[in-house]
Amino acid sequence: MRITGGNARGIPLRVPKGDATRPAMDRLRQSVFSSLGALIVDVRFVDLFAGSGSYGLEAWSRGACGGCFVEQGREALECLRTNLAAVAKSLQADARVCTVSKADALTWTPPDGVRAGLVFCDPPYAMIAESAPRIFAQFDRLLLPGREGLAVFEMPGELQLTEPGWECVKRLGGGDARAATACFYRRLAAG
Repeated sequence: MRITGGNARGIPLRVPKGDATRPAMDRLRQSVFSSLGALIVDVRFVDLFAGSGSYGLEAWSRGACGGCFVEQGREALECLRTNLAAVAKSLQADARVCTVSKADALTWTPPDGVRAGLVFCDPPYAMIAESAPRIFAQFDRLLLPGREGLAVFEMPGELQLTEPGWECVKRLGGGDARAATACFYRRLAAG
């Protein structure tokens, strides 16, 4: 695993041993960020179920102004903090523009109350179907109001989530239903 683009491109990322954390693979992450393009520049992000921090760190490398990582696993947090320091060093930037919170991603609130332009969500696949309404409620709390905010939600390819008030505006991933897919969600326009 590595940062695939931006000023920290090529920086390797540590991941926890074992299968408790399933990191976002380089190819899918690269597709996500190619699709986001200039939308990432100067945006604030939240990386829910951050694991090693690959989504948020990739965003920072590609021009995001900073953000928050939310993770509760001890080993994942250790890797995330190491990865954050490595990317900050590569960017020659102050790591304090990014915060790391040891918290439940479904109940966490940002300490400064500021909303994000992008929320990345890569939860354990086994919890998605049952927790989808809570995940979308968290998107609603964390994203900028209206249609300004965008949630990038990684899930198994066979899963098709529809949530009242939200629309999937893009779906990326392989044709294999077992492979990971990234879905871009926006709130539906009011009215």
